[in-house]
Amino acid sequence: MRMWAGALLAAALAIGGSAAAKDTLTLGVTLEPPHLDPTAGAAAAIDEIVYANVFEGLTRIDESGTVRPQLATGWTIAADGRSYTFTLKPGVKFHDGVALTAAEVKFSFDRARAPDSVNAQKGLFAAIERVEALDPLTVRLTLSRPEGALLFNLAWGDAAIVAPASAATNKTNPVGTGPFRFQRWVTGDRVELVRADARARLSAATFKFIADPAAQVAALLAGDIDALPNAAAPEALKQLSADRRFEVAVGTTEGETILAINNARRPFDDLRVRQALSHAVDRQAIIDGAMFGYGTPIGTHFAPHHPAYVDLTGRYPYDPAKARALLRAAGLEQGFKATLKLPPPSYARRGGEIIAAQLKQIGVRIDIVPVEWAQWLEQVFRDSDFDLTIVSHTEPMDIEIYGRDKYYFNYRSEPVRAALRALDLAPGEAERFALYRQIERLITEDAANVFLFQLAKTGVWRRGLVGLWRNSPVQANDLTGVYWTE
Repeated sequence: MRMWAGALLAAALAIGGSAAAKDTLTLGVTLEPPHLDPTAGAAAAIDEIVYANVFEGLTRIDESGTVRPQLATGWTIAADGRSYTFTLKPGVKFHDGVALTAAEVKFSFDRARAPDSVNAQKGLFAAIERVEALDPLTVRLTLSRPEGALLFNLAWGDAAIVAPASAATNKTNPVGTGPFRFQRWVTGDRVELVRADARARLSAATFKFIADPAAQVAALLAGDIDALPNAAAPEALKQLSADRRFEVAVGTTEGETILAINNARRPFDDLRVRQALSHAVDRQAIIDGAMFGYGTPIGTHFAPHHPAYVDLTGRYPYDPAKARALLRAAGLEQGFKATLKLPPPSYARRGGEIIAAQLKQIGVRIDIVPVEWAQWLEQVFRDSDFDLTIVSHTEPMDIEIYGRDKYYFNYRSEPVRAALRALDLAPGEAERFALYRQIERLITEDAANVFLFQLAKTGVWRRGLVGLWRNSPVQANDLTGVYWTE
């Protein structure tokens, strides 16, 4: 009877075809975002959910790091580089039915660059002098100076286009133009998105918050989640690679992981002290001990995969004796005490323990203070209330932060600022790359921070899942092209 029933089932499958492929997805992510408005927060966890899924900009960055049109179908640039005219896609609507026009673009950019703006990357819009809606589908940006990186800047999540009616509530009820719309947020557990239009091949996607690295792996093995786009347990990758149910992909990110120094606080305002810290840290030991070998040592704040990268890892070789000599020269032969505030990611918590032990060897006594992301954003990023911290800067091409006023690590250098101003006026790629290299060397010579390693993207997902990014040129989990083959 069983054999006969089995034969009937086989015949039915042969006639009707195979069962339909799965069309929902559950991703495990390490961090719960503080809110869901990418235009009002610095946390990477925001973009990891909403970038390209819920919110869109005039341009976007694809997996290769290339700038592509998104809400704009194209643009023209004035000969003097001081104005950009964008043509918008016709027929685009926000998820609440509001039509996208040039008026919404003007509102978004005027809001982002306003004096009271809470945009975490307000500097992206500094060159914009005026925004004009020329007609419903044409908008012109007039610049106070040429800005060679404007199209790239407008591709950040912070430059997403929002509507006036929903802008105030996007933190808890995000309304964008993307292929997915927001369904609900179960605080402490998950965010749910559902298909908004035919661009999405998945009918629904859930981002489940799992902070503990071991719990992430357990959830994947148990089938509670389908993928870990950024697995927090690199020690488990070998085991998962051997499991035929999963695919493991190791790629690159824009995440420069640094031991950030409060340059305005004594004794860190002394170059010799900062240089001592740089000599005291063994980068490879941190990569091996905290990341199980996944990561690329860096000697400056720039991604090694970029053609303008300069390898400066040899500028401050691991040399505790040299570090102690620098502290003696700074009048700190007895060492000193400092606090190290560590946000939740494993690279910070695990790396912090190793760095504290290394600094102890040169007489720097570290008090480790674990903080949650909300505390880190308030105390460290907003108020600069810290001595040292560890964080991965995952924004693309963000070396310009070393020229900002009131940025959290309080580094100031007029040569760096002059080079950044020249970067905006550089006529071609060769000139821009030369300036990038100059800035890389300047911040390293100043030991502005201790540059540790480039964060690797370690993704794991069930076989049959196609389209998740293997590299992260931006802090995103773009699900537009994701689908199941089985």
